[in-house]
Amino acid sequence: MTCRVLVTAGASGVGRAMAEAFDATGYEVWITDIDRAALDGVPGHWTAHHADVADEGDMRAVFAAISDAGGLDSLCANAGIAGPTSAIEDIDLKDWRGCVAVNLDGAFLAAKYAAPMMKSAGAGSIILTSSTAGQYGYPFRAPYAAAKWAVIGLMKTLAMELGPHGIRANAICPGAVEGPRMEGVLAREAATKGMSRDEVYQGYASGTSMGRFVEAQDIANMAVFLASGAARLVSGQVIAVDGHTVNPDPKL
Repeated sequence: MTCRVLVTAGASGVGRAMAEAFDATGYEVWITDIDRAALDGVPGHWTAHHADVADEGDMRAVFAAISDAGGLDSLCANAGIAGPTSAIEDIDLKDWRGCVAVNLDGAFLAAKYAAPMMKSAGAGSIILTSSTAGQYGYPFRAPYAAAKWAVIGLMKTLAMELGPHGIRANAICPGAVEGPRMEGVLAREAATKGMSRDEVYQGYASGTSMGRFVEAQDIANMAVFLASGAARLVSGQVIAVDGHTVNPDPKL
């Protein structure tokens, strides 16, 4: 019997790597993404939905379609945005709320609608994408760090609440991931701190004991493991895939 996975923000970046990894493992892949252009480039055998993860109507419709298809085995609530890079006094409330909506509300809504299907099946794996910023905090990234910290609290609660129904919940905390999204973070942080992009990059890398960024595939590999039978008793865990963060902000 083929297992079904939903990956939010699955058309590019880490989400795309997750979807491809699940596809290679034999899962039936469903994705959502807010970027219509990115959705045009996904494989034709995936089921793709244009959706805003922070819009309950959009998410209700996606999960109704999944229910009609037979339910859900694994959820990767991966959608997230970097949010503003500014001193706390310079952050607009609308920018705070926008960042929290995608990173936290999006994870909540995905879990809200996945849980009833998984309860009916008596099994399931929920994987939330947090961040090392959600473990340590991060200067000039208050909305992002606060939302990702809250994602871990959500995951811990899901693990306790849903465990009796055979459902596992875990959070992956990526470190700095190579790719276009991180390049935007580097540029904004360089401007905020009066540093060059390369100085900021090296600062991130030097904050890990392995001295490097991670790649999207590293996150995807962990997601596939957490969804698999090999992780059947792994739940309620915060798992960093970050090259071992030893100093979350060596650039101050």
